[in-house]
Amino acid sequence: MSSTKIRTMHEGTFRIALANLRVPASREEAVAGVEEAIAEASSAGARLVAFPECFVPGYRGPGTRVQPPDEAFLARAASAIGAACARAEITAVVGTERIVDGALRATVAVFGPGGALIGFQDKVQIDPTEEGIYTPGSGRRVFHAGPLTFGVVICHEGWRYPETVRWAVRRGAQLVVHPHFEIVDAEAAGHAAPSTFADPTNSFHEKAVLCRAAENTCYFASINAAVPGAVTTSAVARPDGTLLGYQPYAKHGLLIADLDLATATGLLASRCRADEYAS
Repeated sequence: MSSTKIRTMHEGTFRIALANLRVPASREEAVAGVEEAIAEASSAGARLVAFPECFVPGYRGPGTRVQPPDEAFLARAASAIGAACARAEITAVVGTERIVDGALRATVAVFGPGGALIGFQDKVQIDPTEEGIYTPGSGRRVFHAGPLTFGVVICHEGWRYPETVRWAVRRGAQLVVHPHFEIVDAEAAGHAAPSTFADPTNSFHEKAVLCRAAENTCYFASINAAVPGAVTTSAVARPDGTLLGYQPYAKHGLLIADLDLATATGLLASRCRADEYAS
């Protein structure tokens, strides 16, 4: 697996890795890919590694084939991923799913550097194409990794609901992690096949990455899988809304980024007087 490094780490920065990985052929391959990426991210000096939406066992959507929901498999996967985090001493933000009261939720599981499952952030806002597949969760939370406080918004939430990002930043998040799974073929959707991040001829999605960072004075890290022809890739935006860096489209590997946490002040989020997003 190759890594793309977009800054050189220096004192006072927090290094993260975004796992821009090929879509696995099976749920077992997905777990193995997460374990490999955790080890590589740690070797690169990252203290947190994040994965695409529902990477384990796989995203369920139009045109995808994933085995039926399986609580026993999910428990085994969580055990393996936690053990990998403990070996690597790294925090992992893993797109997955869980079953709550018989209903399937798209979620993100956060594992600490000791291997413990810290908790989940369920997907609260479900895209219309996902209705009948996933059930929306409720509530939001922030997580901690050493000096870093971060929130999670999943795919549709980050693109179209800015208040989900603001909620985390108003509660101290310097970084908002945005796992998504975007397989829309650009040319089929009437866009030029992208080669440069946020190209004006492409869809609105990557422009939203820059907006979420700028309107909240936070870092925003968006993670997609390595899908040929997709309209998005993995990228990190700075708190001023400029692009820190992005993974070349469809390139399998890690995007390594160094965050200067002192610049993520949350100033603009704190000045917003709109009603709080609480559900």
